[in-house]
Amino acid sequence: MYRRILIIASTLVFAFAILFTSVFRTASVKYVFSQEVEMHEEQQDGDATEIDYALPYPGRISPDSPLWPLKAFRDKAWLLLTTNPSRKAELELLYADKRLVMSKALFEKDKSEIAFATLTKAEKYLEEACSIEEENRQTGIDTYEFLTALSKASLKHRQIIEEILLIAPEDARPGITRTQDYSKEIYGKTKNALQNKGMPTVENPFESE
Repeated sequence: MYRRILIIASTLVFAFAILFTSVFRTASVKYVFSQEVEMHEEQQDGDATEIDYALPYPGRISPDSPLWPLKAFRDKAWLLLTTNPSRKAELELLYADKRLVMSKALFEKDKSEIAFATLTKAEKYLEEACSIEEENRQTGIDTYEFLTALSKASLKHRQIIEEILLIAPEDARPGITRTQDYSKEIYGKTKNALQNKGMPTVENPFESE
């Protein structure tokens, strides 16, 4: 018993040591983009696609803040401590939505490297939310409401990424476009799941894949 407590305490001390080291360290950027933005013709088009899905307020601390590692650690800890499978899927979706909003704000501030990393993380959280929903459904949990929300969220992510493409540097756009594969795939999965249940599907305003 004491040995187990000692191991857990040692692990926590080590984790916090790494955490606080990262707070006071300058993070190395994995993506390097130019800040030159070439305006697309689509920016002149007022008929932008809108999805009926409200994105959450992302909070005051964003990935360009020195306090971000603390917030990211809190998010991961919250997920680890969440045992309810339905709640865990909801948290994954919440983190996906918040990071999507943060990413667009960072692109607007010409911080394209960290913005792209944040966008990639957002779409991976979205993918994880979809995976957990599928597991929950297979175990007999009623996921209809979450499936519908996830389907709408996937379309909203695609919409926001389209908007990001209009303001991102030219050399960042191929990578940004690839991140849309997550939302496209998740929409397809949620649509099929809803159809298999005989439930109404969410209309896709984008062109057929």
